Amino acid sequence: MNEQSELWQAIPPGLPADVVAYGRTPDFTPQTLPAAFKSAHTTKSGVWGLIRVLEGRLSYHLELPHEGSKLVSAGETAPIPPNIPHRVAFVEGGRFFVEFFKKRNP
Repeated sequence: MNEQSELWQAIPPGLPADVVAYGRTPDFTPQTLPAAFKSAHTTKSGVWGLIRVLEGRLSYHLELPHEGSKLVSAGETAPIPPNIPHRVAFVEGGRFFVEFFKKRNP
């Protein structure tokens, strides 16, 4: 197994069961994607993100020390674990948003 596939196997395919949605970004297109999303950034501590691609295709890139990339196409989602530096870029014009999740209050 190569390092790239091991990396993506280490990132859960979905979100933990104990998180709930609390917010989301607006829909982004190639014209409205903020510069901050195009360079390395992280979610807040304890916050998961979920990329939801509505149209087109997005490159989701994890930065060091977890370096790796994957394509996320229309209709697909990709989880963003807390505190993992990452960036995104459009590969094919389209539209996506990020939904944010945090641990459910006991």
